[in-house]
Amino acid sequence: MMTHTLPHALLESLTFASAREQAEALAAGRVTAAELLEHVLARIDRFDRDINAVVVRNDEAARAAAREADAALARGERRPLLGVPITVKESFDVAGFVTSSGNPDYADNVAAHDALAVAALRRAGAVIVGKSNVPLALADLQSYNAIYGVSSNPWDTTRTPGGSSGGSAAALAAGYVALELGTDIGGSIRIPAHFTGVYGHKPTVGLVALGGTGVPSGRRADRDLTVAGPLARTAADLELALDLLLNLEPLAAKAWKANLPPARHTQLKDFRVLVIDQWPGSPRSLHEALVVERVVERLRTQGVQVSRPSELTPGLLPDLAQSHRLYRSLLGSSLASPPALSDAAQKRLEALSPDDDSADAAWLRASTLRHTEWLRDNEARHVLRHQWERFFDAFDVVVTPVAPLPAFRHNHSDPKDARTYPIAFDDGTREVRFLDLFHWAGLPVLPGLPATSFPVGLDSDGLPVSVQAVGPYLEDRTTIAFAHLLEQVYGGFVAPPGYDTAPANEASQP
Repeated sequence: MMTHTLPHALLESLTFASAREQAEALAAGRVTAAELLEHVLARIDRFDRDINAVVVRNDEAARAAAREADAALARGERRPLLGVPITVKESFDVAGFVTSSGNPDYADNVAAHDALAVAALRRAGAVIVGKSNVPLALADLQSYNAIYGVSSNPWDTTRTPGGSSGGSAAALAAGYVALELGTDIGGSIRIPAHFTGVYGHKPTVGLVALGGTGVPSGRRADRDLTVAGPLARTAADLELALDLLLNLEPLAAKAWKANLPPARHTQLKDFRVLVIDQWPGSPRSLHEALVVERVVERLRTQGVQVSRPSELTPGLLPDLAQSHRLYRSLLGSSLASPPALSDAAQKRLEALSPDDDSADAAWLRASTLRHTEWLRDNEARHVLRHQWERFFDAFDVVVTPVAPLPAFRHNHSDPKDARTYPIAFDDGTREVRFLDLFHWAGLPVLPGLPATSFPVGLDSDGLPVSVQAVGPYLEDRTTIAFAHLLEQVYGGFVAPPGYDTAPANEASQP
C-alpha cells in the first residue's frame, strides 16, 4: 500500500503529464486509477470556480469506473487509456448525462447511450470524469450559455478559452485531464487549442463517427463539414486518440476500414513546407506575423525547405479567397434549422446586388440556398479537394496562423455578427468583425483536409500562440508527426502560471 506522501508526489508529477504517461504509470502500479481520479476531482474543485470548464459531473459514476479500472489492471489487463481520466465536450452523448449543446430547450435531455466516439474511448479504458462547456448551439468562438455560464481562459480569466470546444481546451490547460474530445466546423478544436496553448487535431472529414453528438438526439445524418477529433497536451496523444476513434461507424465497418498512410517523413529536414501568413486581400496582423515568423525561424534552423506563396508556380495554390466564399456558403447552409438573421444582417441581405459573389454575400444567402445552388457549390468543393491533392505532390504541409489574434477578452454583446475585436496591425489597432476571424480556420474545412494546431510559445502579453499544419486528404499522421517533431526540438505545452502546483495537504480520498 502506498504511503500518504508518496502518492501526492507522484500525482503532482502526473498533473500535466500526457495521457500515455498517465496510462504507463497506472500500468506499472505507481499510482491507482482511484488516486488519479481523486487528484483530478480535487483540482477541478480547486480551480474550476474561476474557469468553469467542466460543467457536467457525476463523481460517483467516475469513482465506480476508476475502481473497475483498478480491478482490470490488477488482473493484468492493458488498454491504451485504462484508468486515465478524461472529459468530453458537452455536445457528445454520455450515458446518464445531459446533452444540451448549451441550449436551455434541451436542459433535461439525458442521454441513454454513449456517443460512438465516447464509447470508443471508454472501451480503451478511459474514466469519464464529466463534460466540458460550450457556447449556445456550438456557434461561437467563446464558450458560454444560459445553462452553465461562462468558461474562462486559465491564462487570463478575463479572456475566453475559445469555442466551441472551449471548456475542453481549458480543462487541458488547467491540468484537469490529459485528453479531450471536441468537434470542429469553423476552428472549434483548433482555435481553443490556440487560445490555451494545447494541441488540437481536426481530422480528415468522415474519419471519426459523429453518431450521438448534438441536439436533438437521435439524428442519423451528420452535419455537413463537421468533424470530431481530439485535443491533448502533446502531439503523440493526438495520434493515440485518433487511432482509437477510427472505424466506428457501424454500417461502414461491415465492409470499409480506414487504414491511414504513415507520416510522409520522420525527420523535420525532409518536410517540404509552404508558409502563408497573410490572407488574400487582407492586411497581415502583428499576431499573424509573430507566429509565422517564429515557426519559420525554427524550421529553417532545422534545415527545413520553407517556401512562400510568391515563389509558387501560378495556379498551384488553390484560390483561397474563392474557397472561402464556398466555405461560407456551405457552412451557412449546413443547418437544417438555421437561426434567423439579425435585423442588420437581414437588411444587408435585402440590399445585396444579384451579382455580388463575395464571401459576405454567400453567408447571407446560405440559409435560403436552393438545392441546385448547393449542388454547384458541392461540386466546386470536390474540385477544390483535387486541386489540393495536386498541390500536395509538391509540398507536405501548409503552415498558417490559426486565427488573426490570440485569446480575446469576453465579449457577449448581441447580435453576435455585429461584434468586433481589436487587432494590431503595422499601422495601428483596428476593430475587426466577428465574421473575419475565420479565414485560417476555414481553409482546411471546405476540402475536408486534416489540420493540427500546435503551440509555439507565448506572445509579448504572455498569452499562448499557435500555428496550424494542414496536410493532404487522409494523411492525418503527417500533420501530427510534423507537430510532434517540432515539439521534440522546441517543446510544446507550457502550464499557465498558478496551476502547476497544489496545496501540500491535497491528498487522495478513498
